[in-house]
Amino acid sequence: MNDDDSTARAGDPHIRSRVQTLRQEHQDLDASISALETMPLPDQLLIARLKRKKLALRDQIGVLEDQILPDIIA
Repeated sequence: MNDDDSTARAGDPHIRSRVQTLRQEHQDLDASISALETMPLPDQLLIARLKRKKLALRDQIGVLEDQILPDIIA
């Protein structure tokens, strides 16, 4: 692939839809983590796993957003 291909995909509705799905998953994980942290004896291992998954989602969102709006060096 070259830069022209990524520019052509920038307006792809599939990418935008995927970003929305990932953002929703990210918010859901955030809510789950918050709920687990308020428990009297929170499962620290589960919380750590969810936080890692949340960070992975954030990275995926960033990659897709870069495809939608690539950096332009002027």
